[in-house]
Amino acid sequence: MAEQKEKILFVLTSHNKLGDTGKETGYHLSEVSHPWKVLHDAGYEINFVSPKGGHAPVTAFDLDDEINKEFWHNEKYRNRVENTKKPSEIKPSDYKAIFFAGGHGTVWDFPENKELQKIAATIYESGGIVSSICHGAAALVNLKLSDGSYLVDGKDVNSFTDSEEKEQGLEDVVPFLVESKLRERGAKFHQAANSEAKVVVDGRLITGQNPASATPLGQTLKRELKEVEVV
Repeated sequence: MAEQKEKILFVLTSHNKLGDTGKETGYHLSEVSHPWKVLHDAGYEINFVSPKGGHAPVTAFDLDDEINKEFWHNEKYRNRVENTKKPSEIKPSDYKAIFFAGGHGTVWDFPENKELQKIAATIYESGGIVSSICHGAAALVNLKLSDGSYLVDGKDVNSFTDSEEKEQGLEDVVPFLVESKLRERGAKFHQAANSEAKVVVDGRLITGQNPASATPLGQTLKRELKEVEVV
C-alpha cells in the first residue's frame, strides 16, 4: 500500500463580481499555482475548498506563466478547482495546514464565513499552520480562537497593503482595506514596497503580501511544515 501523503487545504473564493465596477474577479491564479508547485513537488496532497463549493472563479489568468500553465493543464488539480469542496465536507484533522489564496473576491466572501473560520481555528489549535497571501488575509480579520481572541492579535502579519490597493484605484470598491482591518484587530503589520515580495512568519501563522510573494510563501510553508506536529 502506498504511503498516504500529508495534506494541505487551499481555500479559494466563490465570489466573482468586483463590487459595482461591472468587472469580474475571483481567486488569483498565480497565488494558487505557485505555492501549489512548491508543495506538490515536495509530495504534499492539496485539496480545495470554497465558501459555496463547486466551480471557483479565476482571475489574472495568464498561461504565459509556465507554472500557471502547468497547474491549469494538470487534469487532477484542474478538476479540483472546478469542483471545490464545501466547508461542510472538510474534516480539519486531515490537514497539516490551511492556505487562503488571494484575489479580490476574497474580501467579499471570506471574512464572514464561520465554517471556514472554524476549520482554520481547529487546524491551528491542533498544531497546524494557518497561511494566507495577498487578499486571502481577509479570512483572518474575523478569525477567532477558542478563547475568543483574534488569531492575528499581537502577531506579525502581512497582506496586500492599503498602498497597493490605492495604487490599483480600488480602495473605494472593496468593502474594507485588508491591512487596515488587520491593524484594527491588533496585528503587527510588516510590508515591503508595492509589488515587492514579502513573507512574514509568526510561529504557525504565515502570511504573504502579493502575487510576487507566491513562490517564496510556498517555500516558507514547505520549510515550516517540516517542524509541525498535528495532534
